[in-house]
Amino acid sequence: MSRSSQHRFEVLVVGGGPAGIAAAVRAAESGAQVGIVDDNSALGGQIWRGVSSREHDSLASAWPQRFAKSGAIPVTGLRVFHQPEPGLLLAESIDDLHELRYQKLILATGARERFLPFPGWTLPNVMGAGGLQAMVKSGLPIQGKRIVIAGTGPLLLAVAAKLRKHGAEVLMICEQASWARLARFGAGLVLFPAKIGQGLLLRKELSGIPLRINCWPVAASGQGILQSVTLACDGKQEIVPCDYLACGFHLVPNVELPSLLGCKISDGFVQVDDAQETSLKGIFCAGEPTGIGGVDLSLVEGQIAGLAASGQASEASKLFRERARGQRFARSLERTFLLRPELKKLPSGKTIVCRCEDVQHARLAAHRSWREAKLHTRCGMGPCQGRICGPATEFLFGWRMESVRPPVFPARVENLAGTTETAPLTGGVR
Repeated sequence: MSRSSQHRFEVLVVGGGPAGIAAAVRAAESGAQVGIVDDNSALGGQIWRGVSSREHDSLASAWPQRFAKSGAIPVTGLRVFHQPEPGLLLAESIDDLHELRYQKLILATGARERFLPFPGWTLPNVMGAGGLQAMVKSGLPIQGKRIVIAGTGPLLLAVAAKLRKHGAEVLMICEQASWARLARFGAGLVLFPAKIGQGLLLRKELSGIPLRINCWPVAASGQGILQSVTLACDGKQEIVPCDYLACGFHLVPNVELPSLLGCKISDGFVQVDDAQETSLKGIFCAGEPTGIGGVDLSLVEGQIAGLAASGQASEASKLFRERARGQRFARSLERTFLLRPELKKLPSGKTIVCRCEDVQHARLAAHRSWREAKLHTRCGMGPCQGRICGPATEFLFGWRMESVRPPVFPARVENLAGTTETAPLTGGVR
């Protein structure tokens, strides 16, 4: 039976990526007692975790250093799974149950990768682009491995650069967007000179790696493990032997917790006002859950949320123009890398869509909605709770997951039942 510990904060931030760190820093610098909770052992999120300032831009060192001086308290290794009452979140560590009490709440829950099913996508070594990058950061040996990176968006380029630095042989980067859209995007970068500089740096780091446009994977093959990928490039198919296929088809916002709390969701994103406050008073949201926009926009939104939550509304308003600029760039990204309709035809009838419950595409195609498919096939009822198959079926069939119920993540039965031993409270933060 696990112990129960309590933590009390004026402002609690959920999520330790750039948006969460920025929110915690600005709230703590404004004098609030701030805690930031994350399910990883260290803060930083996918983009900053496991990197040093020597190999990343200055933001990776500047904001963590500022956080260390702010007085905000990190509570890491905890996964929030339920809110039994307003002002109280429940979270699990490996051994214990934790009660997180707050007056103001900032949700910076980030995003995850969208996976699109195609024949062979469940083979070992077919991975999400960000997932492979995270594993390499954690020590996966990649030197000399042949890798094809496919999907859409700037993330592919960043992942390719990271894998090359670790000794991988990146065979090619396959982008599903058209030349026309990429040309319009490139012309529009004149309004964002800093992005041009970042692009030129990436181009230098990726020198010699072919970039294939109008190209995407249609099948992965191998005996028990990936051995080759079949690509559709400009209407022709070719087979490329490889050791890893890293796919990235956009990011999906993690809105499960905001939805569980009752925050209004529109078009898949959390609705917020100018101060990043949700439809629930005292609950704010920043970063990818409010709109996929990248690290720069996440940092600005996090700062606004932190300042507003700590009573510094006038200071927060000074960042509105910078946020608007970041939102314009995000809309440009969305238009450029919109998924083409041909990708909906990738799965065959026997292609598994729900990996947890082994549900094939043909079984899902016989139904009219997420709810109907879930009732008849158990799609979305496995350990991932629809986090993989939900966004896939949204793209393939236009379905939307209709509800979120506690627990947001799988949790121990004793914690769900409330049969925990409550430890005595000690100190101001426990």
